[in-house]
Amino acid sequence: MNKLKKLLNTRIGFFSLAAVLFWAKTYFSYKQEFSLGVTGAMQQIILFINPIATIALFFSIALYFKKSKKAYTVLFLVHIVMSALLFANILYYREFSDFLSVTTIFGAGNVAGGLGASTLALLKARDIFYWLDLVVLLGLLVTKSVTIDNRFYKKRSAVAMTILAVTLFSANLALAESNRPQLLTRTFDRNYIVKYLGINFFTAYDGYQTAQSNQNKANADESDMDAVLSYVDEHYAEPNPEMFGVAKDKNVIYLHLESFQQFLIDYKLEDENGELHEVTPFINSIFRDQQTQSFTNVFHQVGQGKTADSEMILENSLFGLPQGGAFTQVGGSNTFQSSYNILESEKGYTSAVMHGNVGSFWNRDNTYKQMGVDYFFDSSYYDLSEGNTLEYGLKDKLFFNESAQYLEQLPQPFYAKMISVSNHFPYPLDEANVDFKPARTTDETVNNYFITAHYLDQAVEEFFNYLKASGLYENSMIILYGDHYGISNSRNKALAPLLGEDPETWNGYKDDMLQRIPLMYHIPGTTNGKINEEFGGQIDMLPTMMHLLGIQTKDKVMMGTDLFSAGHDQTVAFRNGNVVSPKYTLNGSDIYDTVTGQLIEEPSQAVLLEQEQLKEAVSTQLSLSDSILHSDLLRFYTPAGLNKIDPSSYSYQNQIERMAKINSESGDKATSLYYLNGNRSTADLYQTNAPELMEPTDSEIKTND
Repeated sequence: MNKLKKLLNTRIGFFSLAAVLFWAKTYFSYKQEFSLGVTGAMQQIILFINPIATIALFFSIALYFKKSKKAYTVLFLVHIVMSALLFANILYYREFSDFLSVTTIFGAGNVAGGLGASTLALLKARDIFYWLDLVVLLGLLVTKSVTIDNRFYKKRSAVAMTILAVTLFSANLALAESNRPQLLTRTFDRNYIVKYLGINFFTAYDGYQTAQSNQNKANADESDMDAVLSYVDEHYAEPNPEMFGVAKDKNVIYLHLESFQQFLIDYKLEDENGELHEVTPFINSIFRDQQTQSFTNVFHQVGQGKTADSEMILENSLFGLPQGGAFTQVGGSNTFQSSYNILESEKGYTSAVMHGNVGSFWNRDNTYKQMGVDYFFDSSYYDLSEGNTLEYGLKDKLFFNESAQYLEQLPQPFYAKMISVSNHFPYPLDEANVDFKPARTTDETVNNYFITAHYLDQAVEEFFNYLKASGLYENSMIILYGDHYGISNSRNKALAPLLGEDPETWNGYKDDMLQRIPLMYHIPGTTNGKINEEFGGQIDMLPTMMHLLGIQTKDKVMMGTDLFSAGHDQTVAFRNGNVVSPKYTLNGSDIYDTVTGQLIEEPSQAVLLEQEQLKEAVSTQLSLSDSILHSDLLRFYTPAGLNKIDPSSYSYQNQIERMAKINSESGDKATSLYYLNGNRSTADLYQTNAPELMEPTDSEIKTND
């Protein structure tokens, strides 16, 4: 003990203790918090040693300071910053099953609004452990169990530590390359980088990739579009003549079903008495309606941008970025060929987005201007009085109800997207709005998910009733879609028993199958509705919608294909590189039979060849999409008839007055519902049972008095 105490009283000894403690908590987090897919003895060894090199490198910075107090201060500062980075990744991974990218970190200001409750819901008792080493180190100095070493240290000690760190990293990289060749040159996979080289290296490498991407944008020219246009031409699928134009000239109303997964469709939750209760009865009825074209095998394809990524995909048929959110990273500066611009240019549609959260959330207020959105009704246009909101904005029943006054003013035909928020992690809902019992699992997030999904279902039903009562229903195509998963992969084992699955046999295939989302094209007046089983992704939604409206897409830059087309490509790319197709599902290095779900443990050469072809197809699609966004390539290509967007001409201030002026100046040519209703509002036709809008009873008034 005396020898140990003597060692800790030296700068090298104390700094080494700090490094060892930090390594211990990092390794613990690898095993406890992250699903890195570690298999075999070699990968276990690499995982064990990979934190050491970067910890030694960063801690060696403090050794370069000659004065002891500065050296110890720098040590603690480095320790705190690295601890914060590790802990932030832990919290982020618990919800997103992903690691923080540099763009996400620096873009946090655009997505931080109202995240408090979500963060609190992610905390666990064991999180104290991730800060305990700092408490121990400070405690040793404060109690003077260890004293600051005031001896003079030559710079060569620091240099020696840095050289040792670099040597250790070289050895780590060599081991990693022996187990996973071309780790840094093949398709970028965050899990692989962290598994083999650690979180600290991943963050630095991601920063390098981001800087390189910015440089690529500066160096891009018109010739870079050649590969994109060649792919789009070869990949294009002719529309199905039976479906082309079936919704021609109709309004388009997108209902964004927040965090809504396909398994909710027709799902019945069993209560404590053994009785079954339908979670989303109204949405189920739309899914099976003869006027609805529904899909059972459409997958979300979002990355770190989640909801904003889903918007990027469905409005542009382009993927979000591999790191960070596309809205926050390039949304405010890039050129887009969005659905809004196509519909306005070719068919004179008016466009609007409605969302009961702040306009700057995910940089929407700037991105929508770049995309050509005419009107954006954010939280400033809604009543956010106390009790009306949840963490991510206005409650759904109130949101849809208040949106009616804006919807009726839009010149027809219009294209409106309505973004719900109540069914959002961590799925809170005040008691007055709860009329559905939670699930009974060990995970409260999973339990509450069914409550808020049921509430969303009621809100959608009320909105449909308004559309019918107001007269908008018959002249509109209503598209309902789930934007991304609601239950993250880290919670799927808690969900498994509710789906009739054994948590012990849960695997990557089942994770991938849970990424299915509902997609419904509800077209009043049609009678050929059915449930389609074609495989597809959100990337296919834009060409599908355009063809339903009778608009050709052959000259448009779209990564997806029409879901109804005989030539539709059924290979589904996930943002992390995983693949789903009707035949095979590729999850990391595992190959599953998509029909049976069985792992193909010893794939034949034919299977391996098909696997490589699928991966190559997905890699090409993702990389071309990324090049478009990273290098802003659409500035070099404008299809015939597509208007150029001037973002400075869009303003989201005084929009009610602007719409009233347009209706007034249009005279007899005005097409808004408000005008067609004799300049009378239809908002009073909206019927809702939202308790926030109910008049208090006499007994309630007396109680309050």
